[in-house]
Amino acid sequence: MKLKFTLLGTGSSMGVPRPDGFFGKCDPKNKKNYRTRCSALISLGKYNILIDTSPDLRQQLLKEKIKSIDEVLFTHMHADQTHGINDLRVFFLKNKKKIPTYCDKLTSKYLYKNFTYCFTKKYDYPAILSLKKLKKKFTIGSSKNKVNIRAIEVKHGLINSIAYIIDNKIAYVSDANKLYQKDYSYFEGLSYLVIDCLRVNKHPSHFNLEEILDLVQKLKPKKTILTNLHSDLDYKWLLNILPNNILPGYDGLSFNI
Repeated sequence: MKLKFTLLGTGSSMGVPRPDGFFGKCDPKNKKNYRTRCSALISLGKYNILIDTSPDLRQQLLKEKIKSIDEVLFTHMHADQTHGINDLRVFFLKNKKKIPTYCDKLTSKYLYKNFTYCFTKKYDYPAILSLKKLKKKFTIGSSKNKVNIRAIEVKHGLINSIAYIIDNKIAYVSDANKLYQKDYSYFEGLSYLVIDCLRVNKHPSHFNLEEILDLVQKLKPKKTILTNLHSDLDYKWLLNILPNNILPGYDGLSFNI
């Protein structure tokens, strides 16, 4: 069974355009500059594993015609990765069973505090999710098709975020400004590196373009795809300046392994 990986959203925390319509340097005539907040999907046939619940999740699932969500991985606790969590309710109603969710301790506490009703029955509404302990290595999927996951902490400003390495072939690093040196070997020589590249100028909690170019030289993935793109990074401009092995991501981009 082939594994399909889809970038559901590739935009920074306010998306492109921002809610006030501001496109920055992005050309509004190019559809690939319309970016919703970051989330991704691992598909094993009809079995779908979601990474993060973007505030734009409903829009993303409708656009990609996703009919089921079976498990959820969270990278970290920030609003642009968690506040679409209520959109998972329909998948509980369809399957009549709680959806397993995996996250670190900080994210687990945040989700339970702010979205208690998703995990505990409230006001006659059933709990829709179950929190699972995030291990460094684990296997998830259906009885017929499974995928191996490695969860690695990466620096994201004042907190750590989780990077997920899938079947030792794909790394998804949506929010980070540093990979810890002790973990470099896990990221080397992968088929795909999907990674945060917020903007041109340096940022305290995200990689910028220059840092990503340096990192790719060290890690040497076969293909790098940029995500978490801010409004100063136009798709066509990036496509013209980047080497052939690095691509700007866009909502709906997918590939098979």
